[in-house]
Amino acid sequence: MKILITGGAGYIGSITAKIMLDAGYKITIVDNLERGNESALDKRASFKKGNLLDKKFIESIFSERFDGVVHFAGYISAAESVEKPAMYFENNVVSLTNILEGMDKSGSDNLVFSSSAGVYGNTKVIPIPEDSECIPINPYGETKLIAENLLKKQKIKNVSLRYFNAAGALPDGSLGENHKPETHIIPLLIDKSVKGEEFILFGEDYPTRDGSCVRDYIHVLDLARAHILVLEALRANKKLLPAYNVGTGRGYSNKEILKAVKKASGRKIKFKIGKRRPGDPAALVADPSKIKEYLDFKLNYSDLDTIVKTAYNWHIKQSDKL
Repeated sequence: MKILITGGAGYIGSITAKIMLDAGYKITIVDNLERGNESALDKRASFKKGNLLDKKFIESIFSERFDGVVHFAGYISAAESVEKPAMYFENNVVSLTNILEGMDKSGSDNLVFSSSAGVYGNTKVIPIPEDSECIPINPYGETKLIAENLLKKQKIKNVSLRYFNAAGALPDGSLGENHKPETHIIPLLIDKSVKGEEFILFGEDYPTRDGSCVRDYIHVLDLARAHILVLEALRANKKLLPAYNVGTGRGYSNKEILKAVKKASGRKIKFKIGKRRPGDPAALVADPSKIKEYLDFKLNYSDLDTIVKTAYNWHIKQSDKL
C-alpha cells in the first residue's frame, strides 16, 4: 500500500514513517527540510524535497496515485503565529488546498490531517470533548480550524486528529523531538538541565491548580499508531467522526513537568518565572473517549515517566554524538 507522508522529516512525521515502514507500508516522504531534519529521514522511504506551496511540485508528487495521505507538514508554534499570522495562514492553509487538488486529480483518497487542540481555545469544559465550541485564541489554532472546516466539505475521505502535546522519543533513542526552533517545554527543560542553564517558565497566574499552564501529554509512539488506525479505518470505509482528540485525559502543569524532568535527569534545574507567552490557553486536556470507542485506541507509552525518560535518553544520545 502506497502512502504519502508530508512533513516526514519532522518529529511526529519521521516516527510515524518508521512505524509504517516497519509494518510493511510503501512510504513516500515530502519535506522541504526548512524545519525538518534530514537525519530523521528513513532510508527505506522514497524522499522528495520541495515546498507544498509550489503547485508544479505538487503536480510532480501526484503524478502517481496514493492509497492514503498523512499530512503533518505545517508550522506549529502558537507564539510564533501571533507574531507572524500571515505566514501561518499561507503555510498551513494554502498547502492543504494544494494537496487536496493533487489528490483529486490523481484519484488519491484517504487523508489523515494533523490538527491541534489549539482549535478549542480557552474552553470551559475540561477534559475537552470533540463537540466543544471551537474559539481559537491564536492564528495557529485558527489555521487548523479553517483546515478542518475545509476538509468537512471534501468528497475525499478524511479525518482530522487533534493533538494534545506529543512528547517523548523512541525507546531505542533513534528518533526524538528536535524542532527548529524548539518551543516545547519537555525538550527545552531537558536541554537547560543538561547545560546547567536557566529555564524561563511562562506565567504562574493562570486559573489552574498551581498557576502554570496545564497540558495533556501523549507519547509520540501512541500518536503515530493513532494515525495508522485512522488510515486503515478510512480505507475500510468505516463510519468515523470528522475529528478525534488524541490525548490521555490527564493534564500536567508546567511546574509538574519541571519536577518530572528533574527526577529523570537527576539534575537541579534553574528557573525563573516570566510573563505569559502570547497565545497560550490556560488548560488543554483531552476527552479521548471517542477515539477509544470508534477505533479501540489504546495508550501503551503515555505515562509521564515513560514520556520524560525516553525524551531524556534521546537527548543524551544526541549529546554523545557531538
